[in-house]
Amino acid sequence: MKRTSILIVLSILFFGCNGNAQKKESTTEKKEKVYAVTKTDAEWKASLTDKQYYVLRQAGTERPFTSELLDNKRKGTYVCAACKTPLFKSDNKFKSGTGWPSFDQEIKGNVAYDVDYKIGYARTEEHCATCGGHLGHVFNDGPRATTGKRHCINGAALKFIPEKDE
Repeated sequence: MKRTSILIVLSILFFGCNGNAQKKESTTEKKEKVYAVTKTDAEWKASLTDKQYYVLRQAGTERPFTSELLDNKRKGTYVCAACKTPLFKSDNKFKSGTGWPSFDQEIKGNVAYDVDYKIGYARTEEHCATCGGHLGHVFNDGPRATTGKRHCINGAALKFIPEKDE
């Protein structure tokens, strides 16, 4: 009797653990987001430098302290190097010491976000909301006096447009 009760309890536990938490949807098609600016891979390669293509289209990261925009202090707007969408204002740029241009806020609606697990844990990845180009990542260690955010952006993903008064 005791042995039968143990077998029943073990059976319930074994078959009862097959819950929804372990089930994953299996789809054969990965849904790609459609962006306002869409090009073929060949068109992107033809319109971007090798470094821009690596960062924007392959989600690469440029080496720290190599961007010519890192120490740029001029007034203006940082736009997507692939599609010219305005992404960040110079008023929101700050020196983070990380080796990449950093901003405490984006231009609302022009930057989109996803979760990236490429290095083993979740990070918030940023990309251009118009063309989908990879920009960098956002972290919660920015200036507390403003937003507390640090948008850590690859300089190769950006072009700088100076204010007209300069």
